[in-house]
Amino acid sequence: MYHVAMAAMDDESMGTTASTATRQQGASRNGAILVTGAGGEMGHGLLQALAEDKAAREARGESSPAIVAIDLRDLPADHRKLCDESFTGDVCDARLLERMLSSFEVGEIYHLAALLSTRSEFVPETAHSVNVGGTLNLLRLAAEESRTHGSAVRFFFPSSIAAYGLRDLESKRAAGAVAEDSFLHPHTMYGCNKVSGENLGHYYENHYRKLASDRIERPIDFRSIRFPGIISADTVPSGGTSDYGPEMLHAAARGEAYACFVRPDARIPFMTMPEAVEAIRRIMSAPKDRLSRNVYNVQSFNPSAEEFLAEVRKHFPQADTGFVPDEARQAIVDSWPEACDDAAAARDWGWRPEYDLQSAFSEYLVPRIRERYEGS
Repeated sequence: MYHVAMAAMDDESMGTTASTATRQQGASRNGAILVTGAGGEMGHGLLQALAEDKAAREARGESSPAIVAIDLRDLPADHRKLCDESFTGDVCDARLLERMLSSFEVGEIYHLAALLSTRSEFVPETAHSVNVGGTLNLLRLAAEESRTHGSAVRFFFPSSIAAYGLRDLESKRAAGAVAEDSFLHPHTMYGCNKVSGENLGHYYENHYRKLASDRIERPIDFRSIRFPGIISADTVPSGGTSDYGPEMLHAAARGEAYACFVRPDARIPFMTMPEAVEAIRRIMSAPKDRLSRNVYNVQSFNPSAEEFLAEVRKHFPQADTGFVPDEARQAIVDSWPEACDDAAAARDWGWRPEYDLQSAFSEYLVPRIRERYEGS
């Protein structure tokens, strides 16, 4: 999911991308589901889910759209086998998108490509170009595809707890479980980018080209989840601001010392990667008339860093972990809620966590992580 998009797409080239492809191919284009940033673990889990759904439909004799992936790097073989077609390149590259659209008519988009939080703070302008510019390009593509085939393009955008920005630790503790429309003043470029993406999605669904005489109503069906910290048994953490939990777990499993960069009392919500993928499936399959909003919170459990370490030590008693807070990263964590109110997701599309902290460790994380490292 680390994608650096350097080539900006100008209005003229993007505005003609879909129409050029349509003129060239017309009705010969195949229907498709597009997944950007497909090379990451969330991309892999999502591709698996989409491939399973496709196989089930075809087994019932139903037609099914092709699964098309884009990633900045060549997809790993286990990702690629789940796709009908994959493209290597940048979502801000007009020629790449035009090449894809010459063969496929896109009816559904999962836009996972992004430059993530820690890296974004070192190169904030690049992060804006990638995260906002890339999202804008895909939204415009979706709107033009909707114009071509006459129905709304369903668009999934993964947002983040980084969209929130509480003023200080006292405010965080007083806020309790934060609802979707509160404290939207993020302290990081990544968080700013996510709020921008949410707002752009709302605009493209409800107000796109408001003054144009040929505008179409609701070209996009925009759906977004604000994910908490995500913990995976299969991917080594990559230095994200919420990665102190999975980093201490993976270090303990490898028998390595780890210095946790937040205080023992630091608290934010988490969920496991399989739950994140299932949440995407649920929101994207929900009937539109059941959805009361575009953006939803989810979470599964919200331990303090000290409570997380205690759970690690139940399974890895020799874990050599201490706390060496990094002031800058701690300040970011302190700006995020201790908990997120996910009642709307539960009500509208049946979200429910599969795990609490203890069952996440015993049933998913520890068995998979032991297998990973004991076999290496």
